[in-house]
Amino acid sequence: MALSLISRGTYGLLFTFVILISQFCYGFYLPGSYMHTYSTHDEIFAKVNSLTSIETELPFSYYSLPYCTPSGGIKKSAENLGELLMGDQIDNSPYRFRMNVNESVFLCTTRALSEHEVKLLKQRTHDLYQVNMILDNLPAMRFAYQNGHKVQWTGFPVGYSPPNVDDVYIINHLKFKVFIHEYEGTGVQIIGTGEEGMGVISTAEDEKKASGYEIVGFEVSPCSVKYDPEKMAKLHQYDEVPSVNCPLDLDKSQVIREQERISFTYEVEFVKSDTKWPSRWDAYLKMEGARVHWFSILNSLMVIFFLAGIVFVIFLRTVRRDLTRYEELDKESQAQMNEELSGWKLVVGDVFREPNHPKLLCVMIGDGVQIMGMAVVTIIFAALGFMSPASRGMLLTGMIILYLFLGTGAGYAGVYLYRVIKGTSEGWRSISWSIACFFPGIVFVILTVLNFLLWANNSSGAIPLSLYFKLISLWFFISVPLTLIGGYLATRAEPIQYPVRTNQIAREIPARKYPSWLLVLGAGTLPFGTLFIELFFILSSIWLGRFYYVFGFLLVVLLLLVIVCAEVSVVLTYMHLCVEDWQWWWKAFYASGSVSLYVFLYSINYLVFELQSLSGPVSATLYLGYSLIIAVAILLSTGTIGFVTSFYFVHYLFSSVKID
Repeated sequence: MALSLISRGTYGLLFTFVILISQFCYGFYLPGSYMHTYSTHDEIFAKVNSLTSIETELPFSYYSLPYCTPSGGIKKSAENLGELLMGDQIDNSPYRFRMNVNESVFLCTTRALSEHEVKLLKQRTHDLYQVNMILDNLPAMRFAYQNGHKVQWTGFPVGYSPPNVDDVYIINHLKFKVFIHEYEGTGVQIIGTGEEGMGVISTAEDEKKASGYEIVGFEVSPCSVKYDPEKMAKLHQYDEVPSVNCPLDLDKSQVIREQERISFTYEVEFVKSDTKWPSRWDAYLKMEGARVHWFSILNSLMVIFFLAGIVFVIFLRTVRRDLTRYEELDKESQAQMNEELSGWKLVVGDVFREPNHPKLLCVMIGDGVQIMGMAVVTIIFAALGFMSPASRGMLLTGMIILYLFLGTGAGYAGVYLYRVIKGTSEGWRSISWSIACFFPGIVFVILTVLNFLLWANNSSGAIPLSLYFKLISLWFFISVPLTLIGGYLATRAEPIQYPVRTNQIAREIPARKYPSWLLVLGAGTLPFGTLFIELFFILSSIWLGRFYYVFGFLLVVLLLLVIVCAEVSVVLTYMHLCVEDWQWWWKAFYASGSVSLYVFLYSINYLVFELQSLSGPVSATLYLGYSLIIAVAILLSTGTIGFVTSFYFVHYLFSSVKID
């Protein structure tokens, strides 16, 4: 149902909630997303994120492996809600960089490896786990050659196992290349933030300090080097060591075996670059096959516009002809026409009859309004550039916050529809509570099952119990009250009146040659055609660690999806009414909502053909669980689009007919 204007008092209440939630989310904020200038010899420490693998999709803590630890102990960085839910675990590291100082440094020598540590290192190596390092909020980037092509990766492997060799070798020497851009103060006030927080440059003395270097690139070249542990044990952390060339001979590489002591070293080279700070993410956002991506999207837009135009023109001509012929007749002719002809005019007394399970329909429509509103606002903000890739987890955090505050719209839409169907406000609290619990309950159950799997595998991707309680608190103290407020406002609004009366005895629906659900399922293919290309890139971003940034295209695809879902649902509703099937309510919902089935099937296809390296039932279960959540969200949102459009179409259609 269309949402009416909310009173000023309600806006004031919503604004108060926004202030409260912003204070709550401040505790999850991760600084370092803005420009920070460094002077020569300034110390910068890299951070480490969770170990990740496209083979298992189970993240693990960096320090779950026997790596060197910082002298001051391991300290976790503040993380936002999105990062915590995505399994990111950002810790400090002993890797120290001194601005504009090239050096080769000793880090540490581990104790003798135990049987468990050897087994763990080999397992992580075989599962292709990557170490993810961050410097000044930039992830480490690595270049490799595959089949003669230069391939870009983020992070570096834990180790490697050469073909036809039983031994496994660990990466223990890193060659870092830090690209810097020289910055000079210009007398303009600069507001920036680094790892320490916000800083304002306002005086002439401060402007001189602003002259320095900005980090605009971070590359790593990993290799394995065998050191003499007795000789290396005499060194202290950050002592200089001779620079080494990555050996190609396996005899000079560090093998992983029991009782072996591993020495870790690294080299740093600072390279001046013409790349400016605002453009430093461009290197990460270069998508492979960008030209194919652009042409595919444009081709899809042209096809969808063409098909939608044909459907719309045919539909307008058919309905307008029926209405014109019907209204030009007098009452006696209309009665005779009703006796002789079949079609949508014969179900005038049943078309607004109460559907099966009206409460469930209202609940699903309410949740659909909430999810669709969240998606539209999030994608618009992302397309306008508010969702920077530097702000890890901010996209998911924004989606959660938007979902919470759109509870008012969900409660209003669901209760309003319930009043239209039932003609009374009795039971609106039950509807509001059901709306607040339905979709979050489905997500909670699926995430809990998946979380047990992550806990059983000791993965850092498992949601902590403390975060569980925080999410439940956010839902209970924000989403639930706002949903109840929306439901209350709907009881005060004037409901839509049916243009025709409903007969006491239901009209019998004629038998068909084919089941109606077959047509409903087939209707989802057209909306799916608008998004399956973008779906491929989104799935690649989620499961293959690629960056997705073409939110402008995604916004266009979303608008096309809304248009096509509305048209498909209206056309199918009209077809059902023409064969005297007045039970259109749920069919209108599932006609457009059936696209979710194809999305889920495509996800399975992607798992089988694109994620062939995904190993183990746990990884496949995680993938299917998250895909199921996405499919349910798409079902509710697209189904709501189709139902609302069909409702107003049916209302307009029968209000245009002369009724005796």
